[in-house]
Amino acid sequence: MEKKIIQLLFICCIFHELIIVSSALQVGFYAKKCRAAESIVQQEVQRSFSTDRSITAALLRMYFHDCFVRGCDASILIDSKNTGNKQSEKDAGPNQSVRGYELIDRIKSRLESACPTTVSCADIIALATRDSVALAGGPMYNIPTGRRDGLVSNPAEVNLPGPSLTVQEALKFFTNKGFSLNDMVTLLGAHTVGITHCSLIQDRISRFDGSMDPNLFTRLSTTCAARNNDPSVFLDQSTSFIVDNEFYKQIRLKKGILKIDQELASDRSSSGIVNNFSINPKAFQQAFANALIKLGNTQVLEGRFGEIRKNCKAFNPQQKKRQLLPPRKSFRPKKPKNPPPRKGSKFSIPFLAP
Repeated sequence: MEKKIIQLLFICCIFHELIIVSSALQVGFYAKKCRAAESIVQQEVQRSFSTDRSITAALLRMYFHDCFVRGCDASILIDSKNTGNKQSEKDAGPNQSVRGYELIDRIKSRLESACPTTVSCADIIALATRDSVALAGGPMYNIPTGRRDGLVSNPAEVNLPGPSLTVQEALKFFTNKGFSLNDMVTLLGAHTVGITHCSLIQDRISRFDGSMDPNLFTRLSTTCAARNNDPSVFLDQSTSFIVDNEFYKQIRLKKGILKIDQELASDRSSSGIVNNFSINPKAFQQAFANALIKLGNTQVLEGRFGEIRKNCKAFNPQQKKRQLLPPRKSFRPKKPKNPPPRKGSKFSIPFLAP
């Protein structure tokens, strides 16, 4: 009897700790710890956006590529020279054209001056992505914070869906991370502000097979025949720097650039979602905000796990490291009753290039 009671107490303690960890993310996490945190992020993103509107695509891509490997822990930011094996996630093929690191470093520098060792690099990526999406005409949303930075960055663990997959092949990557078909179709809507390169669409323009609008096929064939260094192509040929539902309208007209994009409109499992988003911009905006929040909750480290890096490019030196939590499914943090109002390479999300 006594043994059973001890076992029960042990299980309760573990369960209690998991509850504490999984409830750590919350909107306004830094309100008391670092009151200026979110405004500093917003100011730097605004500054960057004012001179480079493509920063939205860059941050969306960074956000996706970070969260899809080991969860949202800023492991993508580590420089290879700062790891024991002299390699990091940055060295993996899909990540070699990720950009936006300088913006994250500027934000981190300001935050370290204002509130040393308080705001994680993982939260900076999430907040910067949120603010850049709003600046590009996308939804304004509150995102929970409280993530901590990871202690591992291994290029061998980078396994991301590619641009030439079928819908069902791509979906396996998403379901393995706890995402639904609707989530996948929504997140691929980030291609509304992305680009790709001709080398990645040769399967689409090598021969005309009727899956692409003839005029677009001719235009892309001419662009990609140019003898320069792998020309870039906007994934949204209409509103290339605006987060809107135009992407879905175009793929319904066979104007998808990537194979996976076009297949979203032709595959029976996803075509209904595409049709809905193409005629209902508000539905897309709300779904996109929800999907980005869900993405940010992927296998996060919280509480006493991980660390708060002083430099986003490097793990903290000579510090006792608490063992990482085993991989966990995403969770949805409780929404506050009255959330505080806010003022108003080659692939990207998963294949969008900035």
